[in-house]
Amino acid sequence: MAFSDSATKQLDALTSEAELHALDRALVVISVDPDVGEPIPEGTAGPQLREYADEVERVRLLYWVSALGTVVVVAFIEV
Repeated sequence: MAFSDSATKQLDALTSEAELHALDRALVVISVDPDVGEPIPEGTAGPQLREYADEVERVRLLYWVSALGTVVVVAFIEV
């Protein structure tokens, strides 16, 4: 799993143990099943963005999967 520069800054801003735990659970979900998120309608060229929202943990991730399907790049984190 890799993080965009923007997501890394968002990750660095998390200070609460509960937020980190919630994010960790969501990251595990998408690492196990990258297709779990909903596709975001395409409007531009590039990778297919997906959105995963965990309503229980209140986490939202925007991400894409590499062409080989082996790397998930997290572009946005909301906890």
